[in-house]
Amino acid sequence: MKKLILLTAILASLYSAALAQEENPVKKLLQEQTEAWNKGNLEAFMETYWQNDSLLFVSKNGVTRGWTNTLENYKKSYPDVDAMGKLSFDLIEIKALSPQSYFVVGKWMLEKSVGEFSGYYTLLIRKIKGEWKIVADHSS
Repeated sequence: MKKLILLTAILASLYSAALAQEENPVKKLLQEQTEAWNKGNLEAFMETYWQNDSLLFVSKNGVTRGWTNTLENYKKSYPDVDAMGKLSFDLIEIKALSPQSYFVVGKWMLEKSVGEFSGYYTLLIRKIKGEWKIVADHSS
């Protein structure tokens, strides 16, 4: 019985350590987004999203499905570098749902020549084919 308890404790510790290490890919993904956005590169920004018709993006304008549709919406709303401004994120919570998925809550801030804008976002991030991708984004 003692061996079973010890084994369970070791496995729980290893799982917790693995999840703690996996936070870095989430932060890295958001850093990649920020850098791409601030360079005015929407295509590179969108590389952090799941390139699939099942990608879900929810905003004040409604629900968008699919990577291509999401990119087109971004291009309409942000046609050039000036319209894009400078983006930054504050992470509020990163919650591991499993070794393959995270739920993220944060605040986005956009600094533009016409003023500052901000809102909140929730993300579902999954590891797909060895890469972390945003599969659902609700930004308001």
